[in-house]
Amino acid sequence: MCNKFAIVLVLSTVGAIWAQQQQPYYLQQCPRDENIINECLRESGNKLVHYLQKGVPELDIYEIEPVIIDEIGIVLGNGPDGYRALFRNIQAYGVSNITVTNVRSDLDSLQFQLTCEIPRIRVKAQYRSTGVLILVKASGAGDYWGEYEGVKAKIYFKANANEGADGRTYLTTDSVKMDFNVKDIQMGVDNIAQGNSVIQAALNLFINSNSQELLKEMKPALRTKLTIVIRNFMDRLFAKIPLEEWINLN
Repeated sequence: MCNKFAIVLVLSTVGAIWAQQQQPYYLQQCPRDENIINECLRESGNKLVHYLQKGVPELDIYEIEPVIIDEIGIVLGNGPDGYRALFRNIQAYGVSNITVTNVRSDLDSLQFQLTCEIPRIRVKAQYRSTGVLILVKASGAGDYWGEYEGVKAKIYFKANANEGADGRTYLTTDSVKMDFNVKDIQMGVDNIAQGNSVIQAALNLFINSNSQELLKEMKPALRTKLTIVIRNFMDRLFAKIPLEEWINLN
């Protein structure tokens, strides 16, 4: 009886270890070979994105859209009549269609740079503005919409490695930086408060005639907010996926 119990205990322990070491279906493990690791990490990243689009219960991720940003603001012009706009409850759709096109890595310092492309992002938000815009008093509120096509981004991050309770290695982000550009932009506002068609027409004319300039004004605040979103999402993944499942450290 004791021998049978010992055998069952050993088999259970081995089985638990074997199950723990199984490579998850949503991730491709890469060899620590500097000649192929960057391309392998690119493929692995795109494989993970593919499954994240559908949701990965094992990572407690069931949906990743919309990406939500609380608010950003822009200021055009000085003085009491300077144009100011605030965008709140910003919801972005299409971000999950991201493709990793290039990876650069330094495993010794745990530094990584990702180059990514997104075909199209749709954005909606609540909008409020004050001031004068093209000689029209542009104080009002309504709904903002935007379509951003040909989005390219670079994400740089440095990570720290820590041993988890299970004896495996887990990463946390030490620093994250990102930048992006957009090829084509269409945007506008709808449902201006009190139905002022003159203000709405003036705003949409200005916005669509100066979309890249407006994006340039929004970019510093938007980049800061997106960096926070990216960092939080990375840490969420790293807390669930040990480094050994990303890279074969042996």
